[in-house]
Amino acid sequence: MPEADTRPDGSDPTTGDDGREVTTPEAVTPAVAAAIETVASHLHPTPSWDLDDHPEPQGREEVWRFTPMKRVAPLLGVGATSDNLDWKVELPEGATLQQIGKDEARELAVEAPLDRLSALAAANAAYGVRIDVPAETELTSPIVLTGTGQGGTVSEHTVVTIGNFAKATLVMRFEGSANFAEKLDLRVGDGAQVTLVTLQDWADGAVHGGQRSVLVGRDAHVRLITASLGGDLVRLQEDVRYAGPGGQLEQYGLYFVDAGQHVQHRIFVDHNAPRTKSNVDYRGALQGEGAHSVWIGDVLIRKVAEGIETYEANKNLVLTDGCKADSVPNLEIETGEIADAGHSSTTGRFDDNQLFYLMSRGVSERDARRLVVQGFFVEIIRRVGIPEIEQRLMETVEKELAFIDTVQA
Repeated sequence: MPEADTRPDGSDPTTGDDGREVTTPEAVTPAVAAAIETVASHLHPTPSWDLDDHPEPQGREEVWRFTPMKRVAPLLGVGATSDNLDWKVELPEGATLQQIGKDEARELAVEAPLDRLSALAAANAAYGVRIDVPAETELTSPIVLTGTGQGGTVSEHTVVTIGNFAKATLVMRFEGSANFAEKLDLRVGDGAQVTLVTLQDWADGAVHGGQRSVLVGRDAHVRLITASLGGDLVRLQEDVRYAGPGGQLEQYGLYFVDAGQHVQHRIFVDHNAPRTKSNVDYRGALQGEGAHSVWIGDVLIRKVAEGIETYEANKNLVLTDGCKADSVPNLEIETGEIADAGHSSTTGRFDDNQLFYLMSRGVSERDARRLVVQGFFVEIIRRVGIPEIEQRLMETVEKELAFIDTVQA
């Protein structure tokens, strides 16, 4: 990594408060750092920790127009919140977890909040939580965190730092009931290999919103897998950018939306460095009156990002009448010197050809529909790479399919 300038106080910006090396925005490759300018766009709000910079949304703003404001309102109030979720932690040797001050969490964050919800999450959190995997550490088992809500409104700010050339898998599962606002930052060092799996497996009535920001180090490989399968409302802003050339991103998601549920994923991949790669694939199924999914995908290819490869896809399978799937892919290109770029979006009912094929071989219509839905999700689930989590996801999909008899042809 190129030598970085020191801070005004004389400290090294690539060294954290505990003396370990971290990749900070100041330590980005100079040519890349010069290209990271503020993007003036309704799709890219200006980051800020100051609540005054994030007026209370009215629902008419572009980034909020798909969100049912009355249902997300519990996360937009200023004031005290209840304690953190009740966390069960499985921490393998080599990884550490500690409480840190709110100021330190801000210093380590990938970026400041982009909206009022995430700004409130950081402001209202009682403290920050840091999960760290030191440089060149290879974890033999995943870090598994299970957070259970006990009701009330909860705000948390978590920072995950992965050192250079480290290898780690982190699984975060959310369950129980709560109004949960989060700010999550994942900072991945150069040459590291990281998988982050998040499962929004809330009980009925839970509300979950927040911002997740990822910085991919030079020549690092990051896999993000997000599954939203429960709760009343889930709204996540998921942002990724690069700290240097050669970084690779695989970002996969699945969601199953039942009657009355609202699930929204907003994706932003910022190709701000040359020869970087990204592959985004989100898939969702909807069933029941009032089921509503929203997927906003945006890939920005900056002028400096020559030789990059990117593709984003969103697929929605509508199982019953009364559902609504909004899918909006965006591709912003500022240079013609790219290797490959594209996007796609599909929303539809069952494939009649698939059903006919299965039924012509003796499979009942009910079982044929179940098999089609399982096949729709299995490609994403198999990418998790953790047998216990893969099994849990398949069991959850099976549970959702218990109502398959109500599916209309």
